Amino acid sequence: MEASWLSVRHIRVHGNQRVHTGEVLALLDGLSGQNLLAADLGRWRERIFASAWVADATLRRRLPATIDVEVRERVPMGIARSGTDLFLMDAAGTVIDEYGPRYADCDLPIIDGLITRPGSLPVTIDRERGRLASRLLAELRTRPSLARRVSQIDVSNPHDARVILDDDPAVVRLGETQFAERLESYVGLQAALREQVPEMDYVDVRFGERVYVGLPRTSAAPPAGAPLGGRGAAPSREPGARAQR
Repeated sequence: MEASWLSVRHIRVHGNQRVHTGEVLALLDGLSGQNLLAADLGRWRERIFASAWVADATLRRRLPATIDVEVRERVPMGIARSGTDLFLMDAAGTVIDEYGPRYADCDLPIIDGLITRPGSLPVTIDRERGRLASRLLAELRTRPSLARRVSQIDVSNPHDARVILDDDPAVVRLGETQFAERLESYVGLQAALREQVPEMDYVDVRFGERVYVGLPRTSAAPPAGAPLGGRGAAPSREPGARAQR
């Protein structure tokens, strides 16, 4: 146990891309010089989680005199917005870091409605809304081409996720299930709806084949009972809404 070749002299970090190796080594300050066999790797592993980027870590003893550290980082899936503050978050709803210029390569949707106490630290995510955002993001990951079109997400209502697509200002109401399927149904109708209702404010696709289209409150509504194509109009749930079937 006193042999010099059992004293930790090397700490090798791999698997990290966002979290800097120097940050991991700083969190493990004091491990060097300890006995390779006697070091409590579980305790040192817990210290690595002080970095919000670290989702998991594995420490292994290697002869001679080496600790091997394998890091698994969190994958950012969205940018949570609260006022003018922006934060990277992963699919589990965990805040990773404040969003800034160093993350300019992260082309991710803006997510509103997640942060419960704007301006407070640490940042607090509403659990129910976080679960809604996580389910939505998980479904979108299965349809990459669709996911790339999503520009903004709003989960202020924990039972009605709303999204905005690139180059389309209309809010698409998706509810709390079948997100990808419902969003694809809108994409299939998008051109036809835009042709008939150029000033669409929102589209509600929560009701199967029946699609509700909302107009801005300042716009004149179409003649009562006028269909948007298909077999007729349906009663509106909100002022200025029309429906297509």
